Amino acid sequence: MLSERAGAWNELALGAGSELDLLVIGGGVTGAAILFEAARRGLRAALVERNDFASGTSSRSSKLIHGGLRYLKEGKIGLTRESVRERQELLRDAPGLVDPIAFVMPHYRGRKPSRATLAFGLAAYDALAGSWQHKYLDREQTLSLVPSLETDGLQGAHRYTDATTDDARLVLRLLGDAHDAGAIALNYVDATELLGNERVVGARLVDAIDGRAIEVRARAVIAATGVFADELREHVGQPPRLRPLRGSHLIVENWRLPLPCAVAFEHPKDSRPVFAYPWLGQTLVGTTDLDHMLPLDNEPSMSREELHYLLNAVQFQFPSTRIGAGDVVATYAGIRPVVEASRDAAPSKVSRDHAVWNERGLVTITGGKLTTFRPMALDALRAAAPQLPPFDVQPRRIFEKPGRYGAHESAVTAAAGPGELDRIGSTPFRWVDLRWAARHEAVVHLEDLLMRRTRIGLLVRDGGEQYFDRIGSICRDELGWTQSRWSDEARAYVSLRQYSYGLPYA
Repeated sequence: MLSERAGAWNELALGAGSELDLLVIGGGVTGAAILFEAARRGLRAALVERNDFASGTSSRSSKLIHGGLRYLKEGKIGLTRESVRERQELLRDAPGLVDPIAFVMPHYRGRKPSRATLAFGLAAYDALAGSWQHKYLDREQTLSLVPSLETDGLQGAHRYTDATTDDARLVLRLLGDAHDAGAIALNYVDATELLGNERVVGARLVDAIDGRAIEVRARAVIAATGVFADELREHVGQPPRLRPLRGSHLIVENWRLPLPCAVAFEHPKDSRPVFAYPWLGQTLVGTTDLDHMLPLDNEPSMSREELHYLLNAVQFQFPSTRIGAGDVVATYAGIRPVVEASRDAAPSKVSRDHAVWNERGLVTITGGKLTTFRPMALDALRAAAPQLPPFDVQPRRIFEKPGRYGAHESAVTAAAGPGELDRIGSTPFRWVDLRWAARHEAVVHLEDLLMRRTRIGLLVRDGGEQYFDRIGSICRDELGWTQSRWSDEARAYVSLRQYSYGLPYA
């Protein structure tokens, strides 16, 4: 649960004359985790996000909580160990939000990796996690599990376990628990200027909805703005350090590519790792990895080349399905904030480690991966610790309450009107999920509700337009929208979905 947006602004504005302990800039998973970890340690903390919460990379990831076999292959033992341990703790603490998923990696005559190589890697992978989970399947067992696989040259497969999540909901859960611990979180508020001469002591905040501005002072300021990190670092005279990389994904109709588990394989063109797996009732295919050369302020979208790249991968690995562009329900693209001084290395070869800098009092954290959001948050707090009151930075249980909504699970169910516990089409979302989000989760625009608070915009072929009458009624009830406001929001949403989440035009 989050504060109503106007109330959160007023609370921050009323306290603007006094000093916060911590101001977090950036409302993705890293910023949300920093706010959560700070608030439950008793720090007086606030977070601002200039767009919507999780509107950047944190709603456009591969939706996987994983150790990263390829990092192990590259010798990143520490990153892999940290990742698999975080995966295990999330599986323990967040069932229903982070859930296990079986992966199958088939072996073919003449293709890499070999059975022996992968067996060795998976043994090390499981050893780092402290849980022996991988298994070899012969050809018959493999085809029994995944009948749509290419059969020519198939020898068998290795089966292992990772985890999957709804990345945007993970961000909202962190922000909600931070709010319950006393923190303030505001979306659509831009930090336009940093305060302080010798050392950063706060920021000028501008409400993107009505233009109101306040100056907020804090003992420490942490920038967790992902791919936009260099923008704020420029305010303290620092040169760019990031290499933006784009990763794009397809969502195809589950009945066209029905998978009981994830399938990982190498692309026939460049041997990059590709996967397809069931996600929220549909099948997700990803990912690309290339330098993003377009302006960062533009809404990212998949290119036609990326579309064909992923379709070619699916057609190669699952030829009997005859998957084509017409089977695509939605697409999405996210920009990875990779810390890389040189562009000489291929995008898929650069490090996914995170970095923390303290520059004139501005602590910046960027890079990293979804799975390691908690260690990243704690590293950022450790970097800011000299500017903060004493606090314990040792890791704690990630969540005390299980489930998608944590302590509010029963309240969500109780908020349902007649028929609102029903699912929306074939998606796992219920009508009450829309009502709860509109009432309690700082929804400003229709895209917030359909692309991030729920994932209707990604899972339904028309993005949910077939349900607009009922969705509009909920928005008018809970958000006070007039018919004119609803019409404007619907038009803007349809346009956004066609451009950024539909099939690419060029």
